[in-house]
Amino acid sequence: MQVWTYAAVVGAALALSSVAALAEPTDITVRIISKDAKFVGSSMGGARITVRDAETGELLATGVTEGSTGDTQTIVGKRERGKPISNDDSAKFTAVLDLDRPRLVEVRAFGPLAQRQSAVSVSSTQWVVPGKHITGGDAWLLEIPGLVVDVLDPPTHVQLKGTPQKITLKANVTAMCGCPIEPGGLWDANKYEVAAILSRNGKVDRTVPLAFAGKTSQFETEIELGDKGVYDATVYAYDAANGNTGLDRVTFVIR
Repeated sequence: MQVWTYAAVVGAALALSSVAALAEPTDITVRIISKDAKFVGSSMGGARITVRDAETGELLATGVTEGSTGDTQTIVGKRERGKPISNDDSAKFTAVLDLDRPRLVEVRAFGPLAQRQSAVSVSSTQWVVPGKHITGGDAWLLEIPGLVVDVLDPPTHVQLKGTPQKITLKANVTAMCGCPIEPGGLWDANKYEVAAILSRNGKVDRTVPLAFAGKTSQFETEIELGDKGVYDATVYAYDAANGNTGLDRVTFVIR
């Protein structure tokens, strides 16, 4: 059995207090921007932020980005080096880390949380020194790729009787920040490929394009089906200009 002397106890206490005294509050602000679009904020449920020590895995902070998608012209207009594209209202997550030494810190983002079928994760790692805040300019900025695709019709696992059947396949497509897509718009519907990969009983049947449906961000097509079976439609949106891709799936049954 180990016996602690008074001197040893006092020494240990002093050592712990000296470590605590060395710890400095260090502010970090994290922002998530949608590729080719705006910030991922409250309107899309935000993005889950996880801050860890990259070497030990210790969890340092976690939370969700909150705020607006930012100012459109500042973000998508001509950018000047060193000039922030965010403002005070732009979505962000802020944490205070108590650091007693420089740490290699990993920030991971997962979102948008309100559209889980299209959510993806991105991460970034950098050194953080005690007392050296990461809050200036756009702070710690991560870009999240992808597009949000949300199948609106048919409803999941709807069962139809008899053949042939005509179904309307409709989906809503936006940037990861929720920015709208429409012909001639800032995010031009004519520049996106939206289509459905249709499978029956586990085998790919065909790929069917969806056209702009006349309402902002909505695309649709009518499909004629002559065979019974379990159908799976994987609806994807793709921007050839930058590779941005997103998808959603729906199943339905014809008996």
